[in-house]
Amino acid sequence: MESLGNLGDGFLTILTPMNMLWVLVGALLGTAVGVLPGLGSAMAVALLLPVTFSLDPVGAFIMFAGVLFGGLFGDSTAGILMNTPGNSTAIAGSIEGHRMAKSGRAAQALATAAIGAFIGGILSSVLVVFFAPYLAELATLFGPAEYLALAVFAFVAISAVVSESILRGLAALVIGLAIGLVGVDGMSGAARFTGGLPELFDGINIVVITVGLLALGEVIAVAARRGTKEDLQVMPSTGRLWLSRKEIGLAMPAWLRGTAIGVPFGIIPVGGSEVPTFLAYGTERRLGSRRTDSMFGRGAIQGVAGPEAAGNATAGTAMGALLALGLPTSATAAVLLAAFRQYGLQPGPLLFERASDLVWALLASFFVAMVVLLVLNLPFAPLWAKLLKVPRHYLYSGITVFAMLGVYATSSKILDLVLVLAIGLLGFAMRRYGLPVAPVLIAVILGPLAETEFRRAMAVSEGDPTVLVSSPITIVLYLVLVLGVIGLLVQRARTRRRTAAAGGPSA
Repeated sequence: MESLGNLGDGFLTILTPMNMLWVLVGALLGTAVGVLPGLGSAMAVALLLPVTFSLDPVGAFIMFAGVLFGGLFGDSTAGILMNTPGNSTAIAGSIEGHRMAKSGRAAQALATAAIGAFIGGILSSVLVVFFAPYLAELATLFGPAEYLALAVFAFVAISAVVSESILRGLAALVIGLAIGLVGVDGMSGAARFTGGLPELFDGINIVVITVGLLALGEVIAVAARRGTKEDLQVMPSTGRLWLSRKEIGLAMPAWLRGTAIGVPFGIIPVGGSEVPTFLAYGTERRLGSRRTDSMFGRGAIQGVAGPEAAGNATAGTAMGALLALGLPTSATAAVLLAAFRQYGLQPGPLLFERASDLVWALLASFFVAMVVLLVLNLPFAPLWAKLLKVPRHYLYSGITVFAMLGVYATSSKILDLVLVLAIGLLGFAMRRYGLPVAPVLIAVILGPLAETEFRRAMAVSEGDPTVLVSSPITIVLYLVLVLGVIGLLVQRARTRRRTAAAGGPSA
């Protein structure tokens, strides 16, 4: 009841014309920046940080709430429409979302993303308000072995699920791990695969890799088909905003499952929403493969609903971890931590006592920002979908310009532009030979974490490998992974036998 009273006071603080204006401005600016390839929600918060210096702390952080969740929707919009997600957290939802767009269901994909973001964000915010102290205890259960098990689970699950061939998925995973090794080893200080270039000592920026593989790789693939019938046609778009009853029936369980997957990851410092969004996508794909009318690979609405709900649920509980523990579990949370310090505030348990008005106003603004974004983005989904009416050579030329500008804006390095081109050619080659892109990205994101945690576990245990399976969490993760892979192999073998039996008589 005390939490409800404090939340009510927070709503009284923000439900004023001026504060509502800041929420609206933040949502619009966050969405606009998030749509640009190479930027995204974290960059939106960073770029707009100086804008808020003239505001009072309450107004500034209310605006940040709009920017944060608006940026997440902008990330997804770019990924669904143009296969160029503004941030790595939107990659998983873009896999099926872009396929929906290419089949003429862009507006439905955007509506699914908007509703999923709303459900995931609202439910995670409710949990933060009432159960933040209990959720925070989950973070203390994860040590080096648990983080390694989590990374291995994500590696194998994604490689096995997103590709029709497990070998191709694992090959893509190896490519990602190789890219992730570039830079200075954090434990020994040795430079690896840098070619003696100081600019590579910090590794290759995830923005460079994401933009190169997804944005530029897609642009080069489109250019390679120039003059063909497929190149000259314009992507269809029905422009239908509302989801049908069947689509809602398919999406609703995925929204709830995605939220359940995303909530705990907000308080576990694994780097952001990449892991839960890919796990949510993998879960939906495994469940969808059991259906005879599965649309996975052709634009399954569950493949958009699950990751979008998971991403926003993670963002919501990440803000709870930042406020309650002072622990930034994502890049966006790290930028917001800098914003708190700019105003002389230190997130943590004492923040609820020293600045309770600000904290509860910020928590209330999460709910308001979700509603504002849903009201803004649902009606505009068909309008965003109109981008697909633009002829491809104009559309992809614009994508290239914005992608390059976005990459250069993050680092101001010419070398990054060269790397984007090289990785773009790699992305084109992977598309040409049927290698999935998702395992590369998840390996780049989690590879350094897995390596560090493995070496840390070995150091703590003095080289005893049994430490890797010495806790209930690691045992459960590895058992689920083994059973899942075996089940997937059996299912694919049965599918091949049924296909061969069906084709036999006709031959």
